[in-house]
Amino acid sequence: MPAKKDPDASMSVPCFYGAELRWKREQAGLTLEQLVEGSFRGISFLSQIERGERGMPMDFARHADERLGTDGFFQRRCEDAAKARRAGHAWYSADVTDMEKTALTLEEWAPNVVPGLLQTGAYFRGQIQYQDPEASPEVAEKRVSARLARAELWKREDRPTYWGILRESVIRRTPLPPAVMAEQVEHILDVIRSARGVLQIVPETTPWHPLAHGMAKFMTFADAPPLVYTEGDHNGKIVDYPAEVQAYRRKYDLLRAVALPPEASLALLEDAVRTYRDEAQQGD
Repeated sequence: MPAKKDPDASMSVPCFYGAELRWKREQAGLTLEQLVEGSFRGISFLSQIERGERGMPMDFARHADERLGTDGFFQRRCEDAAKARRAGHAWYSADVTDMEKTALTLEEWAPNVVPGLLQTGAYFRGQIQYQDPEASPEVAEKRVSARLARAELWKREDRPTYWGILRESVIRRTPLPPAVMAEQVEHILDVIRSARGVLQIVPETTPWHPLAHGMAKFMTFADAPPLVYTEGDHNGKIVDYPAEVQAYRRKYDLLRAVALPPEASLALLEDAVRTYRDEAQQGD
């Protein structure tokens, strides 16, 4: 069994908030099981809050204050921690960006856009331009900075093991300029090779396949159950019910089977880089 991981309270406001919750719980002599009792929340949920990986909802903040006798501290600071977590991120995905930092493995399926962890700043700016044209330049740049900060995990020695699957149209069919796409595809190749990850492409000649209607991100952890994150245009959902996670896992494994092998997938990306480079030079 892996050793219990102490939260680093200096990393962020949510980490400080979670570390304080854990300290108060242990000072009160309560186990995780005892603190969640009566809250309608699970043990893994509380553990993730204490590690700063997941936001604390107000109902649980009230529950914690009542059980720990903390005079409303967690209720007063609940929104502060939530704001810090949301900075530059959509409200529904803020927890996921923190979970990525402590995941052992990351596996994701991207049917529509390049996964956030693999995006360049120019690509994401273009995505915002087309998908959220009313965003101000200041808001757009804040989101770009937050997106690029997520990718800092690739520089860590203890980075998660990565396996991604992309639909070919994500690479081939885009309104972005050839120079932007050449840089983006080259960046994907650099990340996959430097992180020793695996990438597969579902070719356009395979129109029907599992998980055809939305993205899915799978994460496993040293001391918490696995989960799946799915997302739409204005919402996201964390799935941690074991049977549902297993159902997603089965479909993801079937999706691997219809995707190109890793070597062929990287060769396709290399060909795309050459094509985009040629197009960019012709346009100069």
